[in-house]
Amino acid sequence: MTAPTKTTNRLRGTLVRPPRMTPEHIAELAYRLTARDRDLLALVWEHRVLTTAQLAALLFPSPERARQRLNHLHRLHALLRFRPWTPVGSKPWHWVLGPTGAHVLAIEHGQTPSAFGYRADTATAISVSPRLGHQVGVNDFFVQLHAHARRQNDGTVLERWWPERRCTALWGDLARPDAFGRWTQPGPDGRSRTLDFFLEHDTGTETLARVARKLGGYADLAEATGTTTPVLFWLPSAKRETNLRDLLGAPEVPVATAVHIHATTPDSPAGRVWQPAGATGPRHRLADLAALWHTTQRHESERA
Repeated sequence: MTAPTKTTNRLRGTLVRPPRMTPEHIAELAYRLTARDRDLLALVWEHRVLTTAQLAALLFPSPERARQRLNHLHRLHALLRFRPWTPVGSKPWHWVLGPTGAHVLAIEHGQTPSAFGYRADTATAISVSPRLGHQVGVNDFFVQLHAHARRQNDGTVLERWWPERRCTALWGDLARPDAFGRWTQPGPDGRSRTLDFFLEHDTGTETLARVARKLGGYADLAEATGTTTPVLFWLPSAKRETNLRDLLGAPEVPVATAVHIHATTPDSPAGRVWQPAGATGPRHRLADLAALWHTTQRHESERA
């Protein structure tokens, strides 16, 4: 087992020992970090793991600039990286928070790294987790939304992107979504439409009956909080979507489904890929679901 003071370099199969965390070292690192670096470290920590392409889409003007800065942060041990094994070719670099980056974030929160909750072995455990692909898929959904918003100049914005562990802390006794989002985009009349939603990113590993049963928890949550939040199912195939829709019938909370393979245009999943449960006909843009369902935003007390 790897010692907790070391982290595995998955590309070379060697162990990399981070520098001793002296006040001088942390002060030097903090001095070198830009505001974007700090945002990047916070994003990687909150969402567990992000790929080079995802971070480039979120924060950088070009992939090359992203690679240069990520490699620099890696040399400073602010980030750790790994490549998942694949039998053919190679996977992209996947980035997690490194020990010096955790120290800086902890200081910004007025905490020690221990109180902050960081351990290098826990941070890198996602590299061998069977949920790695699921986590990357959930993150990619929101990265695509953010990238679409960046390309617009009309007030489109991804206002909220809360990961599973934050959702679990807030609502886990009733429902455990993969993420919570808030999407705002102008409609055809120029007025902004805002949709709060829970995401269920389906990879095909669960039975459809179990997937459908999750809606009972969302209905209980709506009853308990007085706020009904739509549930979006992001599915891996058209056949699985069809079969799930047959099971859903008329759900107690608003539901829409879409398929990854439909998301081939630059504006997906913001685009016309969503089909409300029980409906037929043309698919809808994500923002248009807000007008269709007359949704309301969650109360501040539910988002604290």
